[in-house]
Amino acid sequence: MSNTLLAMQEITKVFPGVRANDGISFDLQAGEIHALVGENGAGKTTLMKILYGLQKPDSGTIYLRGEAAVIRNPRNAIAQGIGMVHQHFMLVAPFSVLQNIVLGEETHCAGLLRMDEPAEKVEQIMKRNGLPVDLAIAVAELPVGLQQRVEILKILYRGAEILVFDEPTAVLTPQEVEELFKTFRMMKEQRKGIIFISHKLDEVLSIADRITVIRRGKVIETLPRSGATKARIAELMVGKPVLLEVKKQEVETGAKILEVRDLRQTGERGHSVLDGVSLSVKAGEIYGIAGVEGNGQSELVQAVTEPVKLDQGDVLLQGQSILSWDVRSRRDAGIGHIPEDRQRFGLLLPFSLADNLTLGRHHRPPFVKGSQWIDSLRIRESARKTIEAFDIRTPSETTPANALSGGNQQKAIVAREMSFEPILLVASQPTRGVDIGAQEFIYSQLLEARSNGKAVLLVSADLDEILSLADRIGVMFKGRIIEELASEEATREKIGLYMTGGEQDA
Repeated sequence: MSNTLLAMQEITKVFPGVRANDGISFDLQAGEIHALVGENGAGKTTLMKILYGLQKPDSGTIYLRGEAAVIRNPRNAIAQGIGMVHQHFMLVAPFSVLQNIVLGEETHCAGLLRMDEPAEKVEQIMKRNGLPVDLAIAVAELPVGLQQRVEILKILYRGAEILVFDEPTAVLTPQEVEELFKTFRMMKEQRKGIIFISHKLDEVLSIADRITVIRRGKVIETLPRSGATKARIAELMVGKPVLLEVKKQEVETGAKILEVRDLRQTGERGHSVLDGVSLSVKAGEIYGIAGVEGNGQSELVQAVTEPVKLDQGDVLLQGQSILSWDVRSRRDAGIGHIPEDRQRFGLLLPFSLADNLTLGRHHRPPFVKGSQWIDSLRIRESARKTIEAFDIRTPSETTPANALSGGNQQKAIVAREMSFEPILLVASQPTRGVDIGAQEFIYSQLLEARSNGKAVLLVSADLDEILSLADRIGVMFKGRIIEELASEEATREKIGLYMTGGEQDA
């Protein structure tokens, strides 16, 4: 009996101007974790969308357990034992954990929903896979790591044997990553096959059995884990050697650019989301905010970049309070912002790349004629220069933002924010979901801003990123900065402990 759960042979998919998949062959064995890596736009997502029935291939064949298969849509994929945990969770926030898991697969009796049998089944799945979670609690009340568990339980409940994980560790703490990998190993023992898509090569090397590298729609090489190195994988992904170590220059810091004083804010549910947050960022300094998401980081960024209602406190830019200023006034005064969610807050997705590269400056020279007319030709000309300077991969400046890969969307935002020369750059999760090449580029831009005397407030769930880039690190927990560390005294273990509310001597 064949050990092959999945074989995708000569899969080709062409979009206007882009050959997303160019004769890709890929297979997955029972009891295997097979990592799929590549630059943003390399074709990984398209290939998995084809597997999950979200796209139809132009040519090629999919075999499931040795038999040719036609996958028409996600429901059809699920019925054939394929499950996918997306990077952005597909959960109904007000529903309970159990309701989310069984949604669409409910058990009925005389027209009434029965939840006792599904609950028993889910309890068994949780025990078998090391995924404990309170079934009665509303998903909205769960932290990100537990929400991901619910997503995994959803596909296991439906009997998935082939599980696709798209950037599953992007929002997890180091401790949560290790718990997830324990679950992966349990699934391996049950002879399930896991496709692991990730840009974090250290994690790929720690968990994968095989690693397939895709570049520009083609499989470049499939490597066994033994003998594979981070440098080798990165070079195969990008097509050239990649600088993996961040080298920070010595920079003399200047005056305080940003001051946050005793910020206090009550959230919608009446609990404190900011509980006396104070910090400062100097010219020529990167101040890193570490912490598990949901501990006040988003609210802190909002208070700096836009007008919000606070119970107490002040935000100063070069000594001047900006609490009453609107977003345009703050941007005109020199605040740049790389938002945590590029699609919701960073881009107008149906608009052209040229328009997006001008957002926030479209009302100022040289992009206006006279007092009100927007100069479209000047906008496109400027965009072409920015696209070339920041190596944004796009067919043209008129391409809509939603047609770009995630990494190139992120590079477009970084390019826009850097090109107007801010005095303060607020960078929130700047490399989430981007490949190692784009990560290297974004790191270089943040360090260049620092070298040029800019102040950078960096908020990231990636501890390696914080440790590599920040000069000082504030750890947030339950709306407070519970510890501030100089970069030379910070370690993953120490920060990880503070992230969960622990103390150094605990």
